[in-house]
Amino acid sequence: MNLLKKHRNVILRMMDIIIVVMAYYIAYVLINNQFIIEDEPNRVMINTIILAVIMYSFTLHVFKTYDNITRYETGYDYLVYILACLIAYTILTTLKVTFRLTTIVSTRTNMVAALIIVTAIIGYRVILRLILTEGYKVQKEDDTVKKNVLLIGAGNAATIILGTLKTTMQDTYHVVGLIDDNPNKVDYAISGNKILGTRNDIIRICKEKNVELILFTISNISNEERKNILNICQQTGCKVRILPGTKDLIQNKSLMDNFRNVEIEDLLGRDTIALDNKNIGKLIKGKVVLVTGGGGSIGSELCRQIVKYNPKKLVIVDIYENNLYDIEQELAYNYPEQEVCAIVASVRDKKRLDEIFAEFRPYLVFHAAAHKHVPLMETSPLEAIKNNIFGTYNVVNCSDEYQVKRFILISTDKAVNPTNIMGATKRLCEMIVQAKAKVSQTEYAAVRFGNVLGSNGSVVPLFKKQIASGGPVTVTHKDITRFFMTIPEAVSLVLQAMTYAKCGEIFVLNMGEPVKIYDMALKLIRLSGYEPNVDMQIKVTGLRPGEKLYEELLMAEEGLEETKHDKIFIAPPSDIDMKMVEEKLDVLNEAIMKYNNNQKQEIKEVIKKIVPTFREERRN
Repeated sequence: MNLLKKHRNVILRMMDIIIVVMAYYIAYVLINNQFIIEDEPNRVMINTIILAVIMYSFTLHVFKTYDNITRYETGYDYLVYILACLIAYTILTTLKVTFRLTTIVSTRTNMVAALIIVTAIIGYRVILRLILTEGYKVQKEDDTVKKNVLLIGAGNAATIILGTLKTTMQDTYHVVGLIDDNPNKVDYAISGNKILGTRNDIIRICKEKNVELILFTISNISNEERKNILNICQQTGCKVRILPGTKDLIQNKSLMDNFRNVEIEDLLGRDTIALDNKNIGKLIKGKVVLVTGGGGSIGSELCRQIVKYNPKKLVIVDIYENNLYDIEQELAYNYPEQEVCAIVASVRDKKRLDEIFAEFRPYLVFHAAAHKHVPLMETSPLEAIKNNIFGTYNVVNCSDEYQVKRFILISTDKAVNPTNIMGATKRLCEMIVQAKAKVSQTEYAAVRFGNVLGSNGSVVPLFKKQIASGGPVTVTHKDITRFFMTIPEAVSLVLQAMTYAKCGEIFVLNMGEPVKIYDMALKLIRLSGYEPNVDMQIKVTGLRPGEKLYEELLMAEEGLEETKHDKIFIAPPSDIDMKMVEEKLDVLNEAIMKYNNNQKQEIKEVIKKIVPTFREERRN
């Protein structure tokens, strides 16, 4: 084997020459039914063999067949061998017929020899490939048990996966078969692996074949169909992994690295919401854009999308220097020509904000700086008031004073009929924006959305960490539900709202049906290969302070107006003016001076007077 690797080119050429010589002798014997070649025919045979060796060697060389790595040859390579041999045969036959050469064997002998040559050349290469493949298998310990694998999908991706599993991972995984919803494919095979049935047979097959791992290889499928198949897979108790796009499959080196774990986006059952951002470029290009809280989950994604529209300058303000540094370095690497100014500052500091606005004179402002964690703000209510309410008030006033064109507030569904301090402060922020819009030349608006998948502190990363560490998975209540959206969707809504903003609107994204958090935990556990409350416990911890069972995106009195986009709606401005808002802020200022964070109930009573829709959730 080592000799073959070192001198493979010479050895393969010699093997092909021997095959040509033997093929003509065998062809002569078959046609003439005699093993001994007489003198005259012998001279003709020698002449023919010399010419044939030259022709076959030449065509095989021209088609670069000796450059192939035998272990990786495919059907396409074998077609090239056939073509090269066919051309060599055609040349020999043409010489024989055209010039009526008596020094070349008969056309019939040439044909039989050609068939033997092409069969032998391909045949021994196939055998070599099988031998080499066997020698390159990944070595495992003797006591390693193969995992039984079921593939969902019998298309091109499945063919690639089967080939790789067979050649390099045969000692690790055993493919029991495939599943495909095309009934015409059932009982047929791909690379020797039988298509066992459709999605309706998944549970039965997994049980009968003791399947441990399901590989979902279908990439061209709607989110609804993916969700339906994954819902069946989760009932099997097998671990499920999903193949991403073909581009990722090609770029990554390890087969199993190409499969990603099931994400909760796969289970939401709706397509990603695509927004029309064609007008965004007109507003951003060549303008100075300022983002507060630019180091956070939403703020940093805003920065990533804004720079794509070529602003004159992107100003990022954040009090947390580590996150600010990270996004600054990321943008500097990906957009070296873009001018980015990262500034450490707090939105609580009006004087510092004045300095920033005076220096950069932003055209657009996105206000994402806020304390957002509900339980933490219940513990430190004054911090929520100072940062969320007065921080927003400061940025709103600076936007007015320095003649910003448009201002967008990042709000939340927790501002609707709030049951916690954080939600109440965000509702008052919306009121500030709506009131200011009535007295300012700046165009103000707020964007309200639900829970953001993958953001800091969101539930899905927490579940994944808990599953990875062996559990338990903690859920506050079995009936708690939430709306979900992805970070890019959230930011797209913010950018879209900027193009519609006129006078204090609250923009709301239609995110489909709310999702039960408990059901989400069940699915993630099952698709990670565990049985809920058997292999992986789910612990119901009880609602946290300020947490409510059901989130709402609109207050009952707000109503909805349609926009040009069928997924975006507008809650019209409320009947509140700036004088009323500032009176409320004066009351809050007094509360800040009077109370401390330990006087939580007293502070809540103040907030209830200021935000009439604030109601504490009753606990059973």
